[in-house]
Amino acid sequence: MLLEMGQSHLFQHWAEPGVDDDQKKAFFIQLSKLNSSYPGGLASYIKTARELLADSKAGKNPYDGFTPSVPTGEVLSFGDNNFIKFEDVGVKEAKNAAFVLVAGGLGERLGYNGIKVALPAETTTGTCFLQLYIESILALQEASSRLTQGTCQKEIPFVIMTSDDTHTPTVDLVESNSYFGMKPSQVKLLKQEKVACLDDNDARLALDPHNKYRIQ
Repeated sequence: MLLEMGQSHLFQHWAEPGVDDDQKKAFFIQLSKLNSSYPGGLASYIKTARELLADSKAGKNPYDGFTPSVPTGEVLSFGDNNFIKFEDVGVKEAKNAAFVLVAGGLGERLGYNGIKVALPAETTTGTCFLQLYIESILALQEASSRLTQGTCQKEIPFVIMTSDDTHTPTVDLVESNSYFGMKPSQVKLLKQEKVACLDDNDARLALDPHNKYRIQ
């Protein structure tokens, strides 16, 4: 499949048969994981990448033919009767909702080496962003139960999407702080898999510069 997809460069620097066999097997284990973690596998990933890269190189606008428009809807003024009415409806329905926080990136652009959810939301108490987020969900959960007279007491699920870079620090943050008052069973951590790095506009998979048997 790799040869058919124009990836023969991956094997140009391989040792003779019988040499570096463990590293060669590790190469295919990594490829198998990359292949299984993308819809349609690596062949689909490479094909889609080539199409997108070609469109980008040609300056093709993916939004050609679309006309932007402002959708119609309710205009709410904070605190008025209409706002309060809709807020009550929303709070009641919150028991049927789930919250998903995308937290796969680090805070390098903010000059911070840790995970962004650990940054303080304000400096008075130093409360971190994740604590504020969880406490807000718990307050909404309590209000939802109160408005429904406790007949529909539910724990609002909270999903945190992580990456290889952020998964372990996020687990450490919630576990060391007793999940900031949330039940551990409410919190689900989903680690997103990485995809293969591309070397050029032909979507050739990039090798690790320090290991010729590993995809970057």
